[in-house]
Amino acid sequence: MPVLSVKQTRSGDAGEHGTEHVADMAVAADERIPRRLIGSIVAVGSLAFIGILTETVMTVLFPQLMEEFGVDMATVQWITTIYLLSVGVTMPLSSYLNRRFAMKSTFVAAVVLAVVGSAIMVFTSDFAVILLARVIQGVGSGVATPLMMNIILQQSPRSKVGRLMGVGSLVITVAPAIGPTVGGAVTSVLPWRSIFVCVIPVVLLVSLPIGLVCIRQRRPLEEVRLNPLQFLAIVVGLASLILAINQGGVAISDAVSGRRAAATVVVAAVAFVAGVASLAFFVWSTRRSYSPLIRLGWMRDRVVMFHLAAYLLMPMVGIGFGYVITNLAQLSLGTTPLVAGLLVLPGALIGAFFAPVGGMFYDRYDAPRPILSAFAACVVALALMLACSMHMTPALLAGLYFVFGVGYALGYSNILTSALRGVAPEFSPDGNAVFNTSLQFGGAAGTTLFSTVFAIAQAGAGGQGTARFAHATAIGGAWTFAIMLLIVMASWCLLFAAFRLRARRVVR
Repeated sequence: MPVLSVKQTRSGDAGEHGTEHVADMAVAADERIPRRLIGSIVAVGSLAFIGILTETVMTVLFPQLMEEFGVDMATVQWITTIYLLSVGVTMPLSSYLNRRFAMKSTFVAAVVLAVVGSAIMVFTSDFAVILLARVIQGVGSGVATPLMMNIILQQSPRSKVGRLMGVGSLVITVAPAIGPTVGGAVTSVLPWRSIFVCVIPVVLLVSLPIGLVCIRQRRPLEEVRLNPLQFLAIVVGLASLILAINQGGVAISDAVSGRRAAATVVVAAVAFVAGVASLAFFVWSTRRSYSPLIRLGWMRDRVVMFHLAAYLLMPMVGIGFGYVITNLAQLSLGTTPLVAGLLVLPGALIGAFFAPVGGMFYDRYDAPRPILSAFAACVVALALMLACSMHMTPALLAGLYFVFGVGYALGYSNILTSALRGVAPEFSPDGNAVFNTSLQFGGAAGTTLFSTVFAIAQAGAGGQGTARFAHATAIGGAWTFAIMLLIVMASWCLLFAAFRLRARRVVR
């Protein structure tokens, strides 16, 4: 047997170590975040951010808009609700768009819709036309937001997915929170339409050029067809359920005020039945379709469904807070629109910092601890809000929302990341579409529900500015905080059950 010299042995070791070093460098290079990916996230994320920002920028202006257009609280809230609803019914198309069209083409379409909708908002003074503009803006945002998530999920290095999803969640968590602040600040010195004047150059001069340069197509396109009947079923289903919530609240408000409520009760009941039937038809149709609008087979997993339920419930509170705080502050605590918007700002800023931190915690500690502990903080904040609801001050309201904002930002984006971990990669666009639709529907349902609660509490309490009306609004705030607390506790229990079930599967 030949004997190797020391020199030969060392040379061989060096060769092996050199090969390992090269391999390590290759792995490290694969895990780097490409610059074009960063640019793509910035381009689509800024467009989605602006879209979601305008979603809630109007909530602080509701008292002003009620006077300008001569409408009540239940009517003016449709400026936000119809936007959220438009986003929600568009997002189911994201799976089809992702498979059928190039990402850059989809991005350009979203830019066009955002600019057209904003231009209409600037030049119209008719309430019905404003609602139409909000629909156009909502469709643009409904295209842009899932596009951003698909880019992150499909093009990010595996070890950076949680972190980049946290960055993407900045759009979801921060934009709705700072919308009231922006609205209050701008309208304190300028007309409210100037908000949309500022949107157009930002989209055209920042988002569009960066997106045209950086967005790349990584996946091959597929020859899939759009099933219009399935899409119509989603539109009718979600719109009918939101209408049912709204009209149910109007019926209760009418009954409390002594007005006839039979007609609105019938409308609410018919809308509810139509909504449930339409969604049931959609599920039935997709199971029998060769090329469904959204593939739903992955939803048979109970772990994923528990995540989805929590992902639907939490935005009712997270997005609804923008409406609740700003209107409670103005109509009960007597603050100006600017101060009401500023009350949301601390929680928004902390959300901007902690959303990517939550993703980093997920990458390091997995899902259960970061998510459950974060939402436990939300439960504590809402319990304190409920306890102090009839003795609330602007500073206390802002402080407790700050605590809620920390927990919400740390935990919410991780729900989606944890859920899609159990979904096969080829179905991730479908999962992304369903989860993002749930987010927007939850936000629309929350805004509608909480505005309805306030309307019921204010029924028969006189006009704005009176002590009786302010007290009634405070009572509505207490009811709202109680509902929010129940929603967050239910979400926590659903996620706890999901993690227990997943852990049992690993043990087996």
